[in-house]
Amino acid sequence: MKLAMIGFGQAGGKIVDRFLDYDDRTGSGIVRAAIAVNSAKADLMGLDNIPQENRVLIGQARVKGHGVGADNELGAEVAEEDIDEVQNAIDQIPTHEVDAFLIVSGMGGGTGSGGAPVLAKHLKRIYTIPVYGLGVLPGTDEGGIYTLNAARSFQTFVREVDNLLVFDNDSWRQTGESVEGGYEQINEEIVRRFGILFGAGEVGDGQEVAESVVDSSEIINTLSGGGVSTVGYASEEVELSSGGGLLSRFTGDDGGSDDDLDAANTTNRITSLVRKAALGRLTLPCEIEGTERALLVLSGPPEYLNRKGIERGRKWLEEETGSMEVRGGDFPREEPEVAAAILLSGVTNVPRIKRLQQVAIEAQDNIDDIQQESEENLEELVEDDEDELEPLF
Repeated sequence: MKLAMIGFGQAGGKIVDRFLDYDDRTGSGIVRAAIAVNSAKADLMGLDNIPQENRVLIGQARVKGHGVGADNELGAEVAEEDIDEVQNAIDQIPTHEVDAFLIVSGMGGGTGSGGAPVLAKHLKRIYTIPVYGLGVLPGTDEGGIYTLNAARSFQTFVREVDNLLVFDNDSWRQTGESVEGGYEQINEEIVRRFGILFGAGEVGDGQEVAESVVDSSEIINTLSGGGVSTVGYASEEVELSSGGGLLSRFTGDDGGSDDDLDAANTTNRITSLVRKAALGRLTLPCEIEGTERALLVLSGPPEYLNRKGIERGRKWLEEETGSMEVRGGDFPREEPEVAAAILLSGVTNVPRIKRLQQVAIEAQDNIDDIQQESEENLEELVEDDEDELEPLF
């Protein structure tokens, strides 16, 4: 699937920058164009792979290149005011070669959480191709303002995009990890999972063609209908021999004398990976029962992929999710691992989102109370001052 990626805000820009690095390392051909949008000049300067001409600084008249300070209302305002600046960069994209837009944003800060929904609404008004969001939720330890921003942004972002793919930092930060090291690892996890998902079906010269191709239309159909999506992933390393063949503890190395057992082992390995991917650590933890649509992608050396295993994994997903819209296919790659990536679209039973919205309601009530108390105190102060001051004339 060929994407035009737009990183909005600091987190969004860094993730898109990492996607370009992934594309270069793997030759996956996912990113057809990449743009970074920010109100902080320093964040744009810190990117490594996004071309300089595709880095857009917004809000200069309001914040002078210093960012919006986690004020996502201001982030939305400067995005509205400078949307033409962003559009000028998008105009350079050959959109006829792109399957979809993907707007990537952290949802806890100011520029991305405020501006990403504004851009999504703008793009959907102009273009006919899908506009997806990839939103990163802040950890609960990052502070109340970020949680409130995320709750507000989530409600708006999910309404403006064709589908919102979510990654929850809370489920991925490790105890004792440095902030910078933690986010580096999280960004790599994001890119790996979504890289395999969106990379399926993009075949380069000399690459193996899948038995059961997962093309862009399969992904688009899975994401159709809107709502929230999460991605599961599981992988196992395999050894590649020097002659290009596979030394496998699953398929044996006796020259194929036990083909039936080899096929059974390969099938069992695939179904095991599918279970691990669906029931393990999802990008957004949720109950998978009730999922509206799902897509299974198995990647790895062709010798490790078989139609029976993929079909069995797809059937298992149908049973677990209760959905009749479960698609599946393989993605041959000469990498020393077999991996299962599962897209669960239209999930509804998501405890993290429910907690986020509850915290936001409580925080909003507290803000209203604090504001009212502040106004009352100000009125009393003014009245007291008026009583104490003697007239000048």
